[in-house]
Amino acid sequence: MKILYFYQYYTTPEGSYGTRVHEFAKQWVSQGHEVTVITSVYYKSDLRHKHLRFIDNLEYDGVKVKVLNIQISNKQSIFKRITTFLLYSILSIWYAITMPADIVVASSGPITVGIPGLAARYLRGRKFAFEVRDLWPEVIVGLGVMKNGIMIKIAYWFEKTCYKAADLVIGLSPGMTSWIKDQHYHPNTISVTNAADNNLFGGKRDRAQLPEWAQDIHYALYTGNIGEVNNSYLLFNTAKLIKNSNIDNIQIILIGDGQLKEELELAAKNEGLEDTFKILELMPKKDLVIWVQNALASVIPLKGVKVIDTSSPNKLFDSFAAGVPVIQNTKGWIKEELERYESGFTVPHNSPEQLLNKLIYLRDHPQEAKKMGKKGQERALNYYDKKILADKMLKGLKTLVTSS
Repeated sequence: MKILYFYQYYTTPEGSYGTRVHEFAKQWVSQGHEVTVITSVYYKSDLRHKHLRFIDNLEYDGVKVKVLNIQISNKQSIFKRITTFLLYSILSIWYAITMPADIVVASSGPITVGIPGLAARYLRGRKFAFEVRDLWPEVIVGLGVMKNGIMIKIAYWFEKTCYKAADLVIGLSPGMTSWIKDQHYHPNTISVTNAADNNLFGGKRDRAQLPEWAQDIHYALYTGNIGEVNNSYLLFNTAKLIKNSNIDNIQIILIGDGQLKEELELAAKNEGLEDTFKILELMPKKDLVIWVQNALASVIPLKGVKVIDTSSPNKLFDSFAAGVPVIQNTKGWIKEELERYESGFTVPHNSPEQLLNKLIYLRDHPQEAKKMGKKGQERALNYYDKKILADKMLKGLKTLVTSS
């Protein structure tokens, strides 16, 4: 089977971003399928280190990667980001209608990646699978990023068009899948979450690999984008509370980049939080492992917008694989997951006091923390493993192709 995959954020473990598409495609290739990914250059991807032509061809573990050298970053202005999204999608139309494919997958967001999917569906009559990573435009409308009434109407019209055209819709969480079924009544919708890389994160812990200053402290770890959507000030305010409460052996550590990074670094310096709040630079996923494995807890704070309760953050599954308790603040499927399998805690969106209380509890009850981590690890191995989920998605794609 020839699979043509449109995705703007392609990354391998050498990069600093989620590797779902790479891991799934690599497994499909190992089973005899041909996978070509059409991508751009995300600033957290390892592709940013390549000396690329405007259009370049690479290959990773048998996965063919066609790179449109369009630089995209969370730090770009909204106008710049929309421009890069549209440029990628318009150029991708050519590959959607000319490259051999039994099925085309378009992975959103941004939702503009649906454009080449629509071209493949309507201009070439190809089977079209629409993968939904974020509920666009619901997220940007809910966060107030998009306010223009006309633009909002166009965005919702385009969203509806993508769902209507898709032969299969793949939601990245049970919450997303339920929302899609309720709002769009799509008859062929499945849930395939982000996946746990058990081989990478489930190995032996070696605290001695950490920098010396981190070896003897209890730290809560956040990895990923540092911005408004990620409720980064909750972590900052918790660090302030740690200092004001004279707690000297708990720290908040962030590893990543984003719109608020410099602002938070300056605020931490002004508040004298050098001993309780640290932001480390982006690092390849393979180097991130030791930090996740040895964390007191993996903290996943998100902004209190209802649609974000459907999110499927990579860090959740990597934390499970590493056997680390999770503390998060959404009210949807992740909350239900942690409660049902006793693998972490849910705290309010704006309560550094309650977040700190949970960290203190885990510090003072190491056996309970170990038990929580073990239960998360069991879920990672038996339900969220990347091989299990890659096979689940492949089964959905195969069903489309064989039914034609």
